[in-house]
Amino acid sequence: MKKKQIINTFVLFCVISYLVAAVALQSLWSLSLAIVDVYALSVRRCFRNPGVVSLFAIGDGITSTLTFAAACASAGITVLIGNDLDRCDLNHCTRFMSATAMAFISWFAVSPSFLLNFWSLASR
Repeated sequence: MKKKQIINTFVLFCVISYLVAAVALQSLWSLSLAIVDVYALSVRRCFRNPGVVSLFAIGDGITSTLTFAAACASAGITVLIGNDLDRCDLNHCTRFMSATAMAFISWFAVSPSFLLNFWSLASR
């Protein structure tokens, strides 16, 4: 029984660490795009060339896919702990559930950016 508990704790730690890393990468990517946008507005320059748009589309696609995968993995582990193992009293289920919900909200917020950048790239 002790070995199974250690494995479950390890899996939980890996999934939550992956969620934190994916959301941190998403935050850094979004912050860097915001800085580039502010710079473009301040010097009155348009970044509509295909190279920059493809970089934005690829970056948004990668970060949104990582965020979605991390949110799904975190949701699966949260359901496993809360419903299947019935161990919410020993773990921090409400924190995991709120982190998972915020990751899905982050994915919903960044998906239109990816779709619009990809559409802009494909329409050229």
